[in-house]
Amino acid sequence: MKTVDEIVKNMTLDEKIALISGMDAWHMEGVPSAGLKPVMVTDGPHGLRKQTGGSDNLGQSPSVPATCFPPACLMASSWDPCVTETVGQAMGEECIAEDVAVILGPGVNIKRSPLCGRNFEYYSEDPFLAGKMAAGLIKGVESKGIGTSLKHFAANSQESFRLAGNSVVDMRALREIYLRQFEIAVREGRPSTLMCSYNRVNNVYSAVNKWLLTDVLRNEWGFDGFVMTDWGAMSDKPASVKAGLDLEMPGPAEENAAEVRNALESGNLSLEDIDKCVKRLVRFLLKAQETEKKPYSVSAHHEIARNAASSSFVLLENDGILPLEKGGKYALIGAMAEHIRYQGSGSSRINPTMLDDIRSFFPGCDYAMGYDPVTGETSDELLSESIRCAEGKDAAIVVVGLPDSYEAEGFDRLSMDLPAGHVRLVNSLLEKGVKVIVLILAGAPVLLPFRKDVSAMMMCYLGGQALGGAVHDVLTGKINPSGKLPETFPLRLEDNPSWGNFAGEDRNSLYRESIFVGYRWYDWKKLPVAYEFGYGKSYTTFEYSGLSVSVNGAEFTIRNTGTKDGSEIAQLYISLPDSRIPRAVRELKGFVKTVLKAGEEKKVFIPLSRDSFTYFNVKTDCFDVEDGDYVISIGASSRDIRLEGTVHIDGNKEPYARGDINDFESLFEGKLPLIEDGGQVDKNTTLADALKTEGGRQVLGYAAGIIEKSYSGDDNLSLRFRQLSYELPLRGLWMSPVPPFSVKETVEKINKVNEEN
Repeated sequence: MKTVDEIVKNMTLDEKIALISGMDAWHMEGVPSAGLKPVMVTDGPHGLRKQTGGSDNLGQSPSVPATCFPPACLMASSWDPCVTETVGQAMGEECIAEDVAVILGPGVNIKRSPLCGRNFEYYSEDPFLAGKMAAGLIKGVESKGIGTSLKHFAANSQESFRLAGNSVVDMRALREIYLRQFEIAVREGRPSTLMCSYNRVNNVYSAVNKWLLTDVLRNEWGFDGFVMTDWGAMSDKPASVKAGLDLEMPGPAEENAAEVRNALESGNLSLEDIDKCVKRLVRFLLKAQETEKKPYSVSAHHEIARNAASSSFVLLENDGILPLEKGGKYALIGAMAEHIRYQGSGSSRINPTMLDDIRSFFPGCDYAMGYDPVTGETSDELLSESIRCAEGKDAAIVVVGLPDSYEAEGFDRLSMDLPAGHVRLVNSLLEKGVKVIVLILAGAPVLLPFRKDVSAMMMCYLGGQALGGAVHDVLTGKINPSGKLPETFPLRLEDNPSWGNFAGEDRNSLYRESIFVGYRWYDWKKLPVAYEFGYGKSYTTFEYSGLSVSVNGAEFTIRNTGTKDGSEIAQLYISLPDSRIPRAVRELKGFVKTVLKAGEEKKVFIPLSRDSFTYFNVKTDCFDVEDGDYVISIGASSRDIRLEGTVHIDGNKEPYARGDINDFESLFEGKLPLIEDGGQVDKNTTLADALKTEGGRQVLGYAAGIIEKSYSGDDNLSLRFRQLSYELPLRGLWMSPVPPFSVKETVEKINKVNEEN
């Protein structure tokens, strides 16, 4: 086989330009002259979504059967990279069986707000936890010779205005919070590809952001794979090539190919720029040719999904009613027990090989629907039926959560509330004196007004196709719950640090909370929360002792002081109480999950490095260590600290942080990098803004009619997809029901009419 340089040297310009765009919706072009065949990429942060019908990015087209593993929102609760690595290995095997070269995931964007409609695809509000969990998945998939595409790079923490929004983030927050998890995943997982996000970061689209794609990603972190766009994220093809963006998806993109040729002719783009991208793509194609198809075990992968879920569920409350008593009489209530919500909606939606609902695993329990499975609404009749079902029982197992229409790719949630019917159901049972065990199926935190009144409550998140069996394993005590929350559950949405600055009507999203995201904010503001970051109960108890700390790590002993075998997740936090710059009260810098038999104790060690003590110094443009006495805290959660020690770190005695943390504008050098109205309509103008002009109404007025007809319902999904369509830039309207059109010609027509008027 020829070398990469030899292949590229012999390629024609046509082959090169074709290669840097996709062949179609799901295939990368090959290099015919070198005998390199096209390869397939597919969606799937938590399983394979290989479409068999038309292409779409919202999970509507049919796809081949594949194992639906638990989404990231649940697997993160395991706090165990071995879990994601095992799942990754299984995903890699399924890619091999389906002749897929790259699976598009994992997603590691920070959970800035509980309202982000795509939070179910992401791991955590903390970059260290998110990075470690993602690295595990990447290692697993890549170990099978299959590529992963780490996404969405970067600062993509909302779905509103997702193709046209501008994330305005100060540099310290960007480096410490919104890029850190990518860095960990790149350095430790070594993904084959990385996917840029749709949005702008400080008014520069990610697809053309040389600082992100080349200076940081490649030159600083050592990333040696290729970068692809999210589907339809290309804003300026020649500029993206110069920035280090290698592959535009989907393809073929004829208008953008013409732009590349024009840029070459004008001298604004060089053949050397293109060759850099081509070499990275050829290098991957050479690797991808080596994979041979082979089948996988459906049942074995289903069992992996079940184990991943059962090791991740988070027990929030338990007055001793769990595990369930053998021979006890229980009612099972809630339509989600049989119409389970086990995954999110959108491009990650898997066609499962098997599906275990909850009801089938509790055949001896009387069942009542409780509420409508689609709307979540209840009625007096449904409530009466539920109360009768629970009469004379030891307890009622009540399944509540968020229906598909409440959270999905493409739009953000409007509140943290559960459906009113779900809350009314639980309260009605409690009013009748029923002991209630609540199971929550949702992809993100919800408000739980009944949390202190129920006998037990477990956050199941979205559990994948083996959800029912996993729930049975934990409720019956076959598995001792060991999951801990990868995000904070606030008491009110208004307590969240992004409140008032999340999504909204403006394309500019101001990250005014800076570095104080998630638990960092709640601790800094001393706010009470429903459940803190890292929280989770067990059927047993654990004792911590014997802490010894150094600059290299912390050693201590964990003892299982209860009567049941179990696993404990010990968490290491670092703080600098006398810091001269604003800092979080404490930050997660390590964790370990330890399996202990009843009465057993083990010594555990959590490693640290000098990097664990750094902050980003915007004056020197690098990570820096402040001189001082650092407190090493070992806890069962971020607010349940069991052991503490101190270690001195020699460092910078004059640390620097720009501006006042309470004055957002002062955190930036110069004026805020906001989107400004350029006066003319261009391909990045949203449909809503284009329709505000006379030219837009004349040329694209028909588009509004198509959208209104396509989403004519008054249900939540119709309303939100209608809004999403108007938020799309003209170059991205192909993602709406509007038929494809020439973006260049349309923009020219609109501006011509506007000039005439």
